[in-house]
Amino acid sequence: MTDHPDQIPTPKPPTGAHLRRGPFKPGERIQLTDPKGRLHTITLEPGKQFHTHRGYLSHDDLIGRPDGITVRNTAGTEYLALRPLLSDYVMSMPRGAAVVYPKDAGQIVTMGDIFPGAVVVEAGVGSGALSMSLLRAVGEGGRLLSFERRADFADIAQANARAFFGEDHPAWTVTVGDLVEELPSAVEPGSVDRVVLDMLAPWECLEVVADSLVPGGLVICYVATTTQLSRVGEAMRDLGCFTEPNAWESLVRGWHLEGLAVRPQHRMHGHTGFLITSRRLAPGVTPPLRKRRPSGGFEAAEAERAEREGDSAEAYGERVTSPKRARKLRRSIPEP
Repeated sequence: MTDHPDQIPTPKPPTGAHLRRGPFKPGERIQLTDPKGRLHTITLEPGKQFHTHRGYLSHDDLIGRPDGITVRNTAGTEYLALRPLLSDYVMSMPRGAAVVYPKDAGQIVTMGDIFPGAVVVEAGVGSGALSMSLLRAVGEGGRLLSFERRADFADIAQANARAFFGEDHPAWTVTVGDLVEELPSAVEPGSVDRVVLDMLAPWECLEVVADSLVPGGLVICYVATTTQLSRVGEAMRDLGCFTEPNAWESLVRGWHLEGLAVRPQHRMHGHTGFLITSRRLAPGVTPPLRKRRPSGGFEAAEAERAEREGDSAEAYGERVTSPKRARKLRRSIPEP
C-alpha cells in the first residue's frame, strides 16, 4: 500500500546545506575578492568592519544579501562576495597541522572510492581538511572514525568542521589516541570499507588495518617522502594479505587566461605528497607471485638512516607545529 503524498515526511536537509545557499547570515565565513584577485576570508558579525589600507567595509552591508554580489568599501574599492568552496575554506581556515591540499583530497576520495554510506577509518586528523572531504563523500548515512594522537589537533579539526557544516557532523567520531591501540576496540573485525592513513609511519598500523577491512576493502596512505613510500609499499607486500600496491603523485598547474595571453601560471602546486593504495584480500588468500627485479639494500640502508636520524617528523622533512602555537589556536576556538 502506497502512502498518500501528504504523509511522506519532508527529508531533512544534509548537514551544512543551510550554509551553502540563501542570504548571508551572521557567523558565516565569506570570501571577498578584490580587483587584483586577492582573497580575503571574513566571519560575518553584526556591527563589525573589514579594514584594509584602502578603507573599510561594514559586515552589515553583506548580512542578509544574496551570494555572489559585489559591494564597495568606503574608498570605492569593489569586492566580489561569495561563500567559499570547500577547497577555498580548507586553505584559509585555522590550522594546527599542515592540511591535505584539495588536489590530494580529491584524489583520495576518488581513487580511494569513498562512497555514500561507507564505513571509513582515518588516522591523522591534523586540521580537519581531509576529514571534511571524507564526510562529504560518506554522507550522513556513513561513518567516519578518525583517530588523532594530539588532543589539541583534534579540537582544532572539530572546530573547523563545525564552522563549515554549521554543526557537529552526525557521521563523525573523533578518538584521541593511537590507531593501533584504539582501532580493535572501536570496530568489529572485517567491518571497515576504507582506511585512510595520513601519518608519519603508516607501516606500523597495517596489521590492525588489515584485520579491520572487509575483503576487497581499500587502504590509501598519504606520505611525503620517497623513503616513506618505499617502506609502506614493502610492508604491504610483506604482510601477504594485500594486493600489489599502486603509487602515484599529482601535480596541478593553473593557467593564465586574458585575451590572447593564454599561458601556464608561473606558480603551481607541485609535489605535496605521494599516495599509495592496496586492496584487502579474502582471508587465507595470498597474492599471486609478482615478478619484479631484485632490489636489495633497503633494510640495511633504512636501519642506518633510522639509527642516525630517528623516526621523527623532522627527519622526514615535515614542519612541526610548536605546542605554543597549537595552544594559542585551541584557546581561540569558540565553545560549541
